[in-house]
Amino acid sequence: MARGGVYRTEIEKARNSLLGQGKHPSVDAVRVALGNTGSKTTIHRYLKELEAEDMQGVGGKFPISEALTDLVSRLAGRLNEEADARIAEVQDRFETQVRDRAQQLVQQKLEAQTLHDQLDGSVAQFAAETAAHTATRQALAEATMTIRALEERISGLTTRVGEHEAHARSLETKHEQAREALEHFRVAAKEQREQEQRRHEHQVQGLQLELRQANDTTTAKNQEVLTLNRDNARLTEQVGQLDKELRQLRADIRERDHELQALRPVAADHKVLQARCVLSECSVESLKSELAATRSEVSEERAARLRADSVADRASARLATVDEILAKLGLAGSKEPQLVDQTS
Repeated sequence: MARGGVYRTEIEKARNSLLGQGKHPSVDAVRVALGNTGSKTTIHRYLKELEAEDMQGVGGKFPISEALTDLVSRLAGRLNEEADARIAEVQDRFETQVRDRAQQLVQQKLEAQTLHDQLDGSVAQFAAETAAHTATRQALAEATMTIRALEERISGLTTRVGEHEAHARSLETKHEQAREALEHFRVAAKEQREQEQRRHEHQVQGLQLELRQANDTTTAKNQEVLTLNRDNARLTEQVGQLDKELRQLRADIRERDHELQALRPVAADHKVLQARCVLSECSVESLKSELAATRSEVSEERAARLRADSVADRASARLATVDEILAKLGLAGSKEPQLVDQTS
């Protein structure tokens, strides 16, 4: 019995079947005909025995010389060796191709894994960029609200400063009127004294009475002037307080401007990340169908970024306007009203 459960009769039957089909009964061909079972050594040994028996049968029917028999045996052996060598060569080439295919498959799997990792990295970068953009948009919204509050506060302060300036002008007008009245009174009193000097002595008492009345009026006017001076000092203090508040507002606006300047590098980083995202999309062309939704979101984020940039530009324009207003208010606040203390 042959090794691996292969019998001589099975090998003979497979050999005869191959010969009937016009095929050479090599060791591998017989093994394939047997269903890839049996040892090649055993199959080769049985094939040699069958060939020897065939040669003996041919010699029995047709007697030939030993030299011719030996020649036929050697030719048959050579044919078997060449067939086995060619089959081995084909099998080696096939195994080489299989190994190459396996290596190519491994390489393709590695490339697919690399593309998958790149895709994960791109998704992570996009998520980080989205988070950064959201934070930037929130900071911009807060800055916009702060600017609006400052604008409202500046508007209120501007109104108050205008009211105080109007009140100061009114006080200056009153003070000027009082000074003119006093000057007019002095001129009239002088003329009256000159007239009284040319009059009789009996009119001296009347003049003295009128002089006392004039002195009383002058005292009242001086008291009014002192009151105006006190109001002027109080208004000057209020103007100084307003100047202090305006300086604080300027400092707050400069701080908000620095914050806006700090947000600009974030926008530049956002553009760099967008460029990197475009490069990543070029490297994974085979995954376009999976990135369609992501590209749509990127487009929406870009539109939102443009809107945020527009809002930032408007905020910068408003800051410039606020700076102009503050400059004007600074010039107006530096002009303190000058009051003249007139005494009789």
